[in-house]
Amino acid sequence: MKTYILATSAVLLGATAASAAGVERTNQSVAPLFENGRYLEFSYAHISPDTSGVGGLVTPGAQSGDLTPSYNQFGFAYKADINEKFSYSLIYDQPYGADVDYPTGTGYFAQGSTAFFDSDALTAVLRYKMPNQFSVYGGLRYQVISAAAVVPFVTAVPGVTPPYEANADSDGAVGYLVGASYEMPEIAMRVSLTYQSSIEHELDTIESSVLGSGVASTTKIETPQSLTLDFQSGIAKDTLLFGSVRWVEWSSFEIAPEQYVALVGSPLVFFDDDRITWTLGLGRRLNDQWSVAGSVSYEETTGSPTGNLGPTDGFTSVALSAIYTKGNMKVTTGVRFIDIGDANTRVGGAVPGGIFEDNDAIAFGIKIGYNF
Repeated sequence: MKTYILATSAVLLGATAASAAGVERTNQSVAPLFENGRYLEFSYAHISPDTSGVGGLVTPGAQSGDLTPSYNQFGFAYKADINEKFSYSLIYDQPYGADVDYPTGTGYFAQGSTAFFDSDALTAVLRYKMPNQFSVYGGLRYQVISAAAVVPFVTAVPGVTPPYEANADSDGAVGYLVGASYEMPEIAMRVSLTYQSSIEHELDTIESSVLGSGVASTTKIETPQSLTLDFQSGIAKDTLLFGSVRWVEWSSFEIAPEQYVALVGSPLVFFDDDRITWTLGLGRRLNDQWSVAGSVSYEETTGSPTGNLGPTDGFTSVALSAIYTKGNMKVTTGVRFIDIGDANTRVGGAVPGGIFEDNDAIAFGIKIGYNF
């Protein structure tokens, strides 16, 4: 049982900070579904990225300045048993996001550009335990997204004709998830495979540019489908090996307002490649109250160009956490350092429009869980 407590605590490490993949800020984990009995948790993370670049074919040599402000993430989950075979969980997270603010006065072509992309999601999952240590689960996910952007360099005559601007109303839509798991509690082993469907949104958008002011359009955004393999197992007394392999179809994701595409010839935000993220970690129980865990995550840098509002390409990260257990309460604190992969951005047909190298982020998180 003590090894199992370590197991369910150590896997929380991945939720203490956001992912650097695409615009994904959580891995949409269903881990609360596997907690014992009735369970409630709250989580908070503060992420501080440092992302800057230099002009390539456009404004060569001009420094962009740091374009990514710090941000916060919140989440909660509730899990309960219906009977010996059925249990359920309600999970709230903020799975996708972006916040871009290019400083002015730099001479960089994108100076003064701002954008945000926000999301909130509530997932309801039902699990059925079979008698052979296998279980299956599935559920629905309701997701709301919103977006806006101001891009001053998309104009006929800078400072004279109006810059490009878009404001999109929020839109809610439903997706689904299905999964299966196998467990051996006596050695804290669990392997689970979870599929999350894509979710299609249509955002009512008002665009303004040299093509017209206050023009209504519809922006279609499809958040990507994903497949995640999570695993954990005790490998020695009080020692846990854990990790995951996660595939996300980022090639299907783009934000492409009509006027922007007509003016620039490419989407506002896009990613050419799908992504696979690998995570491997170890957890160690020190005593009845304290456990520690560490993990390494990796996502390949592909070299494909990106949009100017998402200038990242893969990452490597290291995370450390400490878990304090007292009675029915667990408090997990963690820190994660992310080395963001170098990226070249595209401006119309120009590649590289900007060159982004040697960027990073640091995140701090806390999660409080209670079994009752």
